[in-house]
Amino acid sequence: MAASAIGAAGTILDEYGHKVEREVNKELGKTEFLELLVAQLNNQNPLDPQDNGEFVAQLAQFSTLEGIEKLNDSMGNILDGVHSSQALQASSLVGRKVILASEQAMVDTAETFKGSVLVPQSSSNVYVSVYDDAGNVVSRINMGAQEAGNQSFMWDGKDSEGEQLPPGKYRFKAEGSFNGKTEGLYTMLPANVDSVTLSPQGGEMLLNLAGLGPVPLSQVQIIGQ
Repeated sequence: MAASAIGAAGTILDEYGHKVEREVNKELGKTEFLELLVAQLNNQNPLDPQDNGEFVAQLAQFSTLEGIEKLNDSMGNILDGVHSSQALQASSLVGRKVILASEQAMVDTAETFKGSVLVPQSSSNVYVSVYDDAGNVVSRINMGAQEAGNQSFMWDGKDSEGEQLPPGKYRFKAEGSFNGKTEGLYTMLPANVDSVTLSPQGGEMLLNLAGLGPVPLSQVQIIGQ
């Protein structure tokens, strides 16, 4: 029986019934489980052998343990594959432009800047106020009446006096009139991907956007050229 083969923690009986000290392993692996099972069979009382049902139950435990180890190995391989896929995807995103819900954007004022406003329902007037990095209003884009949907706007990079502004970070605050009330609206703005950060634990990929910092990939709505 098991009691004749196993003594106190860290102690087993050899084939002559002598106590043998061994290092205690807190995690019972497949090899240790098999050693214990063989020790029970070798040291059982021949006049009172182990019950078949108990032996079958132990074999079932051994089979379950082996299956769990194989499952862990398979999951490890799957996670390695996912991480490799993320790395490949990340390399293709660097240098590209993405569009996400944001109020801020790095603007090259020498070119026409394009963004959009999410209008939840028909509005009698939609406009976008442009702020410089110091928080000063430098321009206002009047879009007029708009239907519900994702409505585009453009900015020429000039202030309200028609002067060309320097490139840099600008904030775009969209508002709309709905039944006599003014409400804030979401803006969808472009950003360049400088680099990508992969989580070592297989978590979500972070896109490091120019002038904006890290943003989870799930927040990106459109990936451009």
